[in-house]
Amino acid sequence: MTTPEEFVFLFDVDNTLLDNDRVIEDLKHHLVHEFGRESSDLYWTIFESLRAELGYADYLGALQRYRISNINNPELLLMSGFLLEYPFADRLYANAIDALSYVRRWGQPVILSDGDVVFQPRKIQRSGLWEAVEGRVLIYIHKEKMLQAVEARYPARHYVLVDDKLRILASMKSNMGARLTTVFPRQGHYAHDPANVALYPPADITLERIGDLIHCDFS
Repeated sequence: MTTPEEFVFLFDVDNTLLDNDRVIEDLKHHLVHEFGRESSDLYWTIFESLRAELGYADYLGALQRYRISNINNPELLLMSGFLLEYPFADRLYANAIDALSYVRRWGQPVILSDGDVVFQPRKIQRSGLWEAVEGRVLIYIHKEKMLQAVEARYPARHYVLVDDKLRILASMKSNMGARLTTVFPRQGHYAHDPANVALYPPADITLERIGDLIHCDFS
C-alpha cells in the first residue's frame, strides 16, 4: 500500500504555470497570416463549438473538423506542426519552475490538468513541466470530477490546489473541505474577469503571480 504524503501540491497548467493566453494569441496571428482572416474565423468558430461539446479545449480536434470543411487545401497539414512544435518553454510564467521546486520541502508537486490526450501532454512535455514534476502528470476531461482517482494515485493527508479558475477551486473545496488548501494565482483572462470572479467564493490564498508562491509558508 502506498504511504500517504504529508502534502501533495496539485498544479494546473494553462494560465497557472504557462501563459496560455499568449499561446492562443500567437496561434491567432499565425492563422490570419498564413490562411487569412476568413479561415481563421472559421477555425475559432469550430473550436468554440467543439469546446462546448467536449468540455475542454481541443485544438487539434478543431483542426481536424476544419479540414473536413476544406479538405482540398494541403496547406492545412502545416497548421498542426505549428501547434505541436510550438516553443512552450518560452511561455512559462516567471519562476514557475521555482514554484514547483519550492513546494518539495513539504511534499510532491503534481500536474493536474484538463485536456486531450495528444496536445496537452505534448504541451506539458515541451514546456519542461513534465520533467520538472518527474512525470507526475494527470490529465482529465473534467478534473474536478476525478478526486477519487487523484487521491488513489497520490494519497496525502492534505492537498494544495493551485489553479487560475475559481470555479475549479470552489468545486474541489466543496468536496474536500479542510483537507484542501486552494491557491488562486490571478493570471489569465478567467482570473481577471470581474463577472466570473464574482460568481465564486475567494480562495484560501490569492497570489498576483505564480512566482509569489515561493513566499508562502505551508508549515
